[in-house]
Amino acid sequence: MTGMLAFRKARKKLRMGTICSPTSGGTKTVEVCNADWMGSLPRRLSTLPLSHLAIPGSHDSFSYWVDEKSPVGPDQTPAIKRLARVSFVKKLMKKWSVTQNLTFREQLEAGIRYFDLRVSSKPGDTNREIYFIHGLFGIKVWDGLMEINSFLTQHPKEVVFLDFNHFYAMDDAHHEYLIRRIQEAFGTKLFPSERVENVTLNTLWEKKCQVLIFYHSPLAMQYPFLWPGHRIPAPWANTTCVRKLILFLDTTLGERAPRGAFHVSQAILTPRVKTIARGLVGGLKNTLVHRNLPVILNWVKTQKPGVLGVNIITSDFVDLVDFATTVIELNNLLLQGDRALAKC
Repeated sequence: MTGMLAFRKARKKLRMGTICSPTSGGTKTVEVCNADWMGSLPRRLSTLPLSHLAIPGSHDSFSYWVDEKSPVGPDQTPAIKRLARVSFVKKLMKKWSVTQNLTFREQLEAGIRYFDLRVSSKPGDTNREIYFIHGLFGIKVWDGLMEINSFLTQHPKEVVFLDFNHFYAMDDAHHEYLIRRIQEAFGTKLFPSERVENVTLNTLWEKKCQVLIFYHSPLAMQYPFLWPGHRIPAPWANTTCVRKLILFLDTTLGERAPRGAFHVSQAILTPRVKTIARGLVGGLKNTLVHRNLPVILNWVKTQKPGVLGVNIITSDFVDLVDFATTVIELNNLLLQGDRALAKC
């Protein structure tokens, strides 16, 4: 009986529902607060490799704000750059470039712990400043890093994955500048590259580390605090069809390596040119995401974390459904063995 009570208490810890207080900057309140979900996990889960846990992430995490007055990004084709000379084109681009509603801080409070980051230098910028990019330029990378670091300082048991996976218009000097800024932002919070199976919450807490940086560039090999990109594969379905997406997610999970890497399931749909043409004014959220998110969430609910199960799951507009909490609660399934023992 005592064992069952302990299991129920552990399970209760995974259920979140606290209302977050508004941030000091006056931004909107996040309805469900998972600000300390990692620190609240049952003790047994904090001893498991992070590659075995279910962790919510966001796609194009920084794109809650893009600057329609800035130049079109170097990630776009010459044809798009020419079109963007027409004033209203950038306004339409913004509708398709934005994939999140929440700021970094708000995503963190909602429970997001993996961030998909694409970065670029800006034409005419002589000081090597680096910006987030998705069609249009977003905020400075430095500002985003400081926002994340501020949260981590206030929540010392939370851990984040920062995945720098696309670089545009960046030479070695830009990379060196960005890497130096990452080190300045997080300092001793950075966890050096290590055997994946050794990375547990307990290990990170003991070392007072909270940040894993994945850097998809050969330069990662020169810095011990940068993890090479191949240690966090993120297969991309590249489809507008939710049925094909689900099939792809199941297939790539079945091909997941049992050790040596984390795994990202990108539960996202990608618009084609004709998709954008049909829903030009509606934008990504209204044309593609709204109607398909419930189906994607249902797929998430059928998953189980573990050695060959889901690990990191990403989504667009993570606030539109109860995405983060649904992913977090999958970790309950890792306690089922404890429940069986408690019944004995």
